[in-house]
Amino acid sequence: MSFKKCQEFENIVEDILNKKEFQALDCELHHGISRYKHSVRVARSAYKISKKLHWNYNDITRAALLHDFFLDEQLKQYNTAKTFYKHPEVALNNAKKYFSLTEIQENAILSHMFPSCKVLPKYKESWLITLIDKGVSFYEMYRFKASLVLGIWTIFCFNILTLQK
Repeated sequence: MSFKKCQEFENIVEDILNKKEFQALDCELHHGISRYKHSVRVARSAYKISKKLHWNYNDITRAALLHDFFLDEQLKQYNTAKTFYKHPEVALNNAKKYFSLTEIQENAILSHMFPSCKVLPKYKESWLITLIDKGVSFYEMYRFKASLVLGIWTIFCFNILTLQK
């Protein structure tokens, strides 16, 4: 990303990135990295693509950054499957608590798990964030979490083989 575009991205999301409640996401594990890093990766991708398409890149970038704005503590009463469906609602409530949102941003945050959630993306911006989040999540799971799991299984198998001798 060029310096000019990088500066524009920073200007769009600066207030979010500087909010201590959002910065707390840097301590939350998500796809093998922090939820903060995941959200920034989704937002940067959304910014780049929406800018090229001449879409509403301001709303898209901000919604993409806020799409997973929740702490694990806020969902501890739910099992893993329920958390999967419930977190967009919690993320939206957190985002609304600290920032002014447009209707597009609200729908994008609430529907980003489609088709797993029941909320249909109503806007092209919402669809874009949904698709980018899926792509980034797949990359992160492959890049960060898969290698971690593979390493653990390798150590486990090695230990089993050496214990049997």
